[in-house]
Amino acid sequence: MSSVLDLVREDLRAFSGYASARTQALEGEVWLNANEAPWPNPGDADGQCRRYPAPQPPALQARLAALYGVDTSRLLIGRGSDEAIDLLVRALCVPGRDAVLATPPVFGMYAVSARLQGAPFVEVPLHDTVDGFALDVAAVRESALARSARLVFLCSPSNPTGGLVPLADVAALATALDGRALVVVDEAYVEFADAPSATTRLDAHVNLVVLRTLSKAHGLAAARIGVAIGDPALIAVLRCCQAPYPVPTPCAELALAGLADAALAQTRTRVAQTIAERDALAAALAVTPGVRRVYPSAGNFLLVRFVDASRAFAALLAAGIVVRDQRAAPGLDDALRITVGTPAQNARVIEALQALEIAA
Repeated sequence: MSSVLDLVREDLRAFSGYASARTQALEGEVWLNANEAPWPNPGDADGQCRRYPAPQPPALQARLAALYGVDTSRLLIGRGSDEAIDLLVRALCVPGRDAVLATPPVFGMYAVSARLQGAPFVEVPLHDTVDGFALDVAAVRESALARSARLVFLCSPSNPTGGLVPLADVAALATALDGRALVVVDEAYVEFADAPSATTRLDAHVNLVVLRTLSKAHGLAAARIGVAIGDPALIAVLRCCQAPYPVPTPCAELALAGLADAALAQTRTRVAQTIAERDALAAALAVTPGVRRVYPSAGNFLLVRFVDASRAFAALLAAGIVVRDQRAAPGLDDALRITVGTPAQNARVIEALQALEIAA
């Protein structure tokens, strides 16, 4: 097993980053080291935002580490999973040399981050099978090695297809690419899946990173709290590449409140309700005229193919329902992605699509 630091850009392996006024844990009564205003803003009566926040708020860091079952040294808090994706690409890929690999149709930020870094972007499409979209493990391995991929992104459950990547496949890729590439498993939707997290494989694979977020199951999308979980040496490098104050104090406090025991219990109940609604919506869509196929999903959404996706999208919009148009994605020119809503919202989706067929 090689050192994960061998995968980091050579010029960043000893990079110390910016040492902010909150980098060191100093004690004192009068804080005059960060050029902060001595009085709070009139709109911030309690002064919550007058001072810069801790770069990695200790209480939130501890709570997230407990939630995901890892040591705090393995965890980096950032502005959603998007920041973690960007940091990984910037820290590992030399522009024009080190490639980023992803498996379309998939979340678009992997390609965006690669483009911004000037990293070659390699695509290994998922296979559309009778059981849903599936990963071609051999093709990913061969392409990653042949194209000098430094990062391999696996979205599981995948957005927008809803499919899972079996942990055996994750482990096989991490083993095959040890010393050559980092395997990143984006688990933004894993709370909705009946499957263990890839964090259970971290001890066996130094070149494995897992992304988690509070945006989906926890209902805190606007708080922008996501984490990268991986080898402590890599996490330390990413922290040095991160902006000085990535977690605003109000967001950290909101996240802590949302991770209290009572809140977590309610979140688990709502996740179960979402899964039940997902399955019910899938069954209803499957027998709706004009629907070609509903893919099995381990997320809080459904990928649906239509006889006429343009008319279906327009009909839903006319009914006040906004869904995600997937027709520009590779292989999805007849598809829409529908987030699972409340029972009443899901009923409106079915009603709008049935009315479209009646009027046809």
